[in-house]
Amino acid sequence: MPTPTAAAESEPLVIRPAEAADLMGIVSLFVDDETGGHGDTLDPAFRPLYEAAFARIAASPNDTVFVALLGARIVGTYQLTFVPTIVHRGRLRAMVESVHVDSRLRSHGIGAAMMRHAEAAARAGGAGILQLTSNKKRLDAHRFYERLGFAKSHEGFKMDLDADTP
Repeated sequence: MPTPTAAAESEPLVIRPAEAADLMGIVSLFVDDETGGHGDTLDPAFRPLYEAAFARIAASPNDTVFVALLGARIVGTYQLTFVPTIVHRGRLRAMVESVHVDSRLRSHGIGAAMMRHAEAAARAGGAGILQLTSNKKRLDAHRFYERLGFAKSHEGFKMDLDADTP
């Protein structure tokens, strides 16, 4: 079996909308991420929660989860959400969320390909702004996004409304 690095160099990367069958492969990327993980788990007891979340996203005309594949293997994911706004003369905003690349394949162009894909999808959807947030601890990711043309422009805040939820 080829190493993940060799696979990244020999197989074409395919980025497509996620399907329900991709769900646990997506979750495995979240579990693999020590900085961005949010208590995600492959424990089968939590699968119905992930399935319900995926169904809500799939039912929304403004949301799409994408997967990046090398062969049949999911090596990256992101979610693109369109947000109508009044600000900026009513320009449609696209938000990139939950960007994850297999930790063994970072710095192999997968993240850059996903961000180019996100930009193209945002433009095709009529968005005038593409934005994202990134964990403050992810300094390498911040440099990566800046290299791609994103500017540090705002300070983000979050409030956990489900503090008791596992």
